[in-house]
Amino acid sequence: MQNIANTVTSALTWAQAQGLERIDAQWLLLHVLGQPDSGRAWLITHGDDALSSAQSERLFALCARRVAGEPVAYLTGHKGFYGLDLQVDARVLDPRPDTETLVDWALERLAGRPAPRVLDLGTGSGAIALALAHARPDATVLAVDASADALAVARANAERLRLPVQFAQSDWFSAVPGPFDLIVSNPPYIAEHDPHLPALRHEPLAALVAGADGLRDLRAITGAAPAHLAPGGWLLLEHGWDQAEAVQTLLRAQGFTEVQTRNDLAGIGRCSGARRPRVK
Repeated sequence: MQNIANTVTSALTWAQAQGLERIDAQWLLLHVLGQPDSGRAWLITHGDDALSSAQSERLFALCARRVAGEPVAYLTGHKGFYGLDLQVDARVLDPRPDTETLVDWALERLAGRPAPRVLDLGTGSGAIALALAHARPDATVLAVDASADALAVARANAERLRLPVQFAQSDWFSAVPGPFDLIVSNPPYIAEHDPHLPALRHEPLAALVAGADGLRDLRAITGAAPAHLAPGGWLLLEHGWDQAEAVQTLLRAQGFTEVQTRNDLAGIGRCSGARRPRVK
């Protein structure tokens, strides 16, 4: 290993030869070298720098874990999301870039609304709630999760980032007051027999799977949300690539109006939402 990957450039070449995507190899190498904040350009300017034996062995171990499917975020302990550096581990889902679509939409719906009250259901690492609190410091943001382990991660992120998000342990709305001007959620939405589940085996199953059709939690949220939304408030939900029509149907069945879907970075319908009608 040391002879194969004894410089920055040769280490990258070796890691890719093991089957890693180039970007994954770059982030793991930056992590091993203690340069995660320097960015990938650092690897180019330091291509001839030598790796110690300890660094080479550590890279070897991390690459083996990545090839086995473990997310890079778990291996480094960090993940960037909406301009924030989050600490993550196997207690929470690895935050995906597509979820930033939900944050963008939420901020649009909050525009012009002073001191909004926001609820993030199933907060996990706290990614959505923290992004909203950072962008809208006048907002009151409550983030809930049924998992005490997930809340520990989210609280630690809030403390480190000095963002005043409130946290509570709750099975969806069970311990949640109201009303809120906006409710957002990236709930479990994968069917229990989905063929893609084995690729996600390193992430918490309870945060991924939602019954036989993947809609169990989306049904629960859409059914209970109207009672927790202020008139004119919005419910915005992330869901699976093929669930937009089903989620829109659930929203309409609960009397929501302005039902619509937003596409993710790949142009696929990834988030659906709607508005609670105003009182006439």
